[in-house]
Amino acid sequence: MRAAPTISLVIPLYNEETTIAELLHQTRSVLDRMGGGAHEILLVDDGSRDRTLELLTQAAAADQRVVVVALSRNFGHQAALSAGLDHARGDVVIVMDGDLQDDPVVIPRFIELYQQGYDVVYAQRVRRKEPWWLKLSYAAFYRLLAGIAELPLPLDAGDFSLISRPVLHEIQRAPERNRYLRGLRAWAGFRQTGVPVERTRRFAGKSKYNLWRLFKLALDGIFAFSIAPIRAVAVLGVVAIGFSSLYALYALYAKFFLTRSPQGFTTLVLLMIFLSGVNLFFLGVIGEYVGRVYAEVKERPVYVVGSIIRHPDRLASPPVA
Repeated sequence: MRAAPTISLVIPLYNEETTIAELLHQTRSVLDRMGGGAHEILLVDDGSRDRTLELLTQAAAADQRVVVVALSRNFGHQAALSAGLDHARGDVVIVMDGDLQDDPVVIPRFIELYQQGYDVVYAQRVRRKEPWWLKLSYAAFYRLLAGIAELPLPLDAGDFSLISRPVLHEIQRAPERNRYLRGLRAWAGFRQTGVPVERTRRFAGKSKYNLWRLFKLALDGIFAFSIAPIRAVAVLGVVAIGFSSLYALYALYAKFFLTRSPQGFTTLVLLMIFLSGVNLFFLGVIGEYVGRVYAEVKERPVYVVGSIIRHPDRLASPPVA
């Protein structure tokens, strides 16, 4: 059994002023019950435009455990998570969303499994409260990605998880800019296990993940951990060559043995339009990979920190290496 670790709660926030008070109440209550004075609640403000940063500043002034990392603008959820991971100082990092859909009461169970020897403990979402079509989309995506990924990825596992310091170190060594942290977490290896967790409703406000952001996150996962879309181009090309060759043989047979030429102008036009569409689609797929290579070679930072806000009595010591 491992000793009880110090905990860093990493919570990205974007325009969550209506949730902050309850979020702090619930997370503080959990940490109070777990004891220990070195725990921290690391809140990353992802360029909020409401009173989120103001409320976080007040919370940091009132509680030494609260540390606020304010980004210079909105960089996105995965970038904000990366900022939190880079500034965490605990033996373990627990990543959770700030809308309270990730229930803090699960944290003690995460710690129990960590003490039993697991380095990653992730929540597997069950009984989600979203509309049926969104639940179906989530289920289909996780199974599609698990089927085409080059490494085993757990099903229905979001960002809510415990990550030990060795795993965090390996994630921080990954230089990619288009980050899919739940995939990087699996890529790092070590002992991992899942905990079924009921996904609750948002405490207040609306989700900041609209359909476009969800679609972009899905693309980040697919293109970061699979080259199956590129291989699909080659497979489709081989299939097209095979069918065209068979049709060419039939055309020759009809011309010389049936004394007639194959008809089908409409079919020919439809096939040309279809294959042109397929070509354009896969040019877009290739363009996605090329665009991501372009983003990587520029080597811009994933995020920019505008300020770090702590309690006046808290030492500004650097993160644990």
